[in-house]
Amino acid sequence: MAELEILQLGSPILRQVAAPVAEIQTPQIQSLLDQMLNFSYDRQAMGLAAPQVGHSLQIMIICSHPNHRYPDAPQIEPLVLINPRINRHSPTQATGWEGCLSIPGWRGQVPRHEWVEISFRDRTDQSHHLQLSGFLARIFQHEYDHLQGSIFLDRLESPSDLYTEAEYFAQLPSL
Repeated sequence: MAELEILQLGSPILRQVAAPVAEIQTPQIQSLLDQMLNFSYDRQAMGLAAPQVGHSLQIMIICSHPNHRYPDAPQIEPLVLINPRINRHSPTQATGWEGCLSIPGWRGQVPRHEWVEISFRDRTDQSHHLQLSGFLARIFQHEYDHLQGSIFLDRLESPSDLYTEAEYFAQLPSL
């Protein structure tokens, strides 16, 4: 499999609904999962969806960790989610910062559900159910949108909620 590249805004794959993964244990899917995990580490991504790397499949990685973009992010072991579903979500939403590897140079104030109850399969084809809240719920919903053919720009309440990365970093407290 070729080295992964991030598709940019305008790529048709980013606007397609991703297909479910039927056979998780195939060498091709397992290789894609390894590549996505390695890519996430290399790029210090908070999350990554398969459509972003040119594969219209229902696969996402969540790998939250504190970094210069999100200094208060929780540290978790990377989580592989295949064929994820939102089963329930909070009735309320909170607005928070988001950016996207597919839309470099921009950040937005995006409303998201404060918590989500989800189900998914892992890379060994085991079923899982989790409740995610706060920043982890935000990451999940951002990546889940990629699987639905949406991007964070679609969720902005106003054009004034979109900022350049320079504007975003200027308002962050110094580390």
